[in-house]
Amino acid sequence: MPIAEVEKIWMDGELVGWAEAKVHVLSHALHYGSGVFEGIRAYETPRGPAVWHLDEHLKRLFRSAKLYHLEIPFSREALTEAVKETIAANGLSACYIRPLAFRGYGEMGVNPLNAPVNVVVAVWPWGAYLGEDALEQGVRIKISSWKRNDQNSLPAAAKATGQYINSVLAKVESLKAGYDEAIMLNQQGFVTDGSGENVFVVRNGELFTPPTQAGCLDGITRNTVMTLARDLGYSVREENLVRTDLYNADEAFFTGTAAEITPIREVDDRIVGEGHRGPVTKELQGVFFSATKGEVEKYTCWLSYVN
Repeated sequence: MPIAEVEKIWMDGELVGWAEAKVHVLSHALHYGSGVFEGIRAYETPRGPAVWHLDEHLKRLFRSAKLYHLEIPFSREALTEAVKETIAANGLSACYIRPLAFRGYGEMGVNPLNAPVNVVVAVWPWGAYLGEDALEQGVRIKISSWKRNDQNSLPAAAKATGQYINSVLAKVESLKAGYDEAIMLNQQGFVTDGSGENVFVVRNGELFTPPTQAGCLDGITRNTVMTLARDLGYSVREENLVRTDLYNADEAFFTGTAAEITPIREVDDRIVGEGHRGPVTKELQGVFFSATKGEVEKYTCWLSYVN
C-alpha cells in the first residue's frame, strides 16, 4: 500500500520536512537490519485525534531495543510527546504512526555496539491494511512453506526490522500464489501468526489463539481483543493450534494495529465457517471500533489524546 506523504517527520528531536528525512547509505541498519520499530494508530474521536495504546506500544519498543542492546537516546516520555507533536504538526485527525530506532552511520561490521542510534517518528493516513472490503468479507490465506523464526534464533518478543524479512518471504509467497495473506507455522508445526498479524479461531463459541511461547508476537491488539472478548462473556484460551484448527474453525480472524480485526474466510482453499465474517468477529469489531473512537467509557484509558 503506497505511503501518503505528509509535511513533517520527527527525526532525532526535531521536525524536518518529509523529503529531508534522510539517512546515509552506509547506515548500519540498512546493511544488517539493526533497528526496532512499532506500528501504532491514532483514531478520530469527538475530542480530536487520539492514539490507541500509545504507552503499551512505546514500552514494547524499549523492550525490543533491550533485547538487541540498542540504547534509545530519548526517554519514553519524550517519544510520547514526539508522537503527539508529529500528528499535530501534520494536522491529521487519524493516521498510522511509525516510531523507529535504528543504528545509523559511522560503523560497519556485524558488531553494532559503536554505531550511533537514530530515532524517527513518521505519521501518515492509512486505511485498512488488508482492504476495506476485507473487514466484512474476509481474506483468503494460505499456510506458508516458510517457517517462523525459531525463538532461539531470533526472539519473537522483539519487533525488530531485520526479523521481518522472514515475514516478507511468507507474504510474497502468498501473494504470488493468489492469496491475500499467509499463516506461518513454527518448527514444530504449530500455528504462530500471519506475516504481520496475530490469529484467532472461534470454535463452539470459544476463542483460541496461539500462546506467545509458540513464537508469535505479543501483540497489543491481540491482548486488546482478548480483554474485549472476555468482557463480552467469551472464554478465551491460549493454546497451540495446528493448521486443521483453522480449516475446521467456525470463524477465524487476524488482529493487529494495521489489520485491526480482519476476518479470514478461506484457508488453503477450504472455506472457514460460512465463508464470510461470523457473528463473534462482527461483535468484536463493533466494540473494538467503538472503543477506538472514544465511545466506550470503560476503554477510554486506552486512548492518549493529542490535544
